[in-house]
Amino acid sequence: MGEKFILLVEDNADDEFLTLMALKKNAIQNKIVVVRDGAEALDFLFATGTHAGRDSSATPQVILLDLKLPKIDGLEVLTRIRADARTKLIPVVILTSSREQTDLIQGYGNGANSYVVKPVDIEQFRDAVQKMGLYWLLINESIK
Repeated sequence: MGEKFILLVEDNADDEFLTLMALKKNAIQNKIVVVRDGAEALDFLFATGTHAGRDSSATPQVILLDLKLPKIDGLEVLTRIRADARTKLIPVVILTSSREQTDLIQGYGNGANSYVVKPVDIEQFRDAVQKMGLYWLLINESIK
């Protein structure tokens, strides 16, 4: 298995930029792979489609998953991640702007490890990503 990395599934360029900057600013050294829709996320995770041939044994240490995605929404991506033995144990953090109670319930019901609402304020957003990164990458014990 290769280096540990973060899979960021985010279709909003501004949120992607802020997330990447917040992780780098806080000395998170992990490689970050970015995919921009649900179909690409599944192709990446299962080494199919445009990611066919990728070493599928290299799995993310954590997946940061937006809910409102093109092609396949985040809840369906989460369902498919949890349904497959190769990916079901990877921590998934929903990182979304949705405060909808139904999204929260479905997110946890489909197996999310955490649900984080993206703050509107840039400094609060950076702070939330920093804390999330520190927890999931440094404090939390992950399966090796």
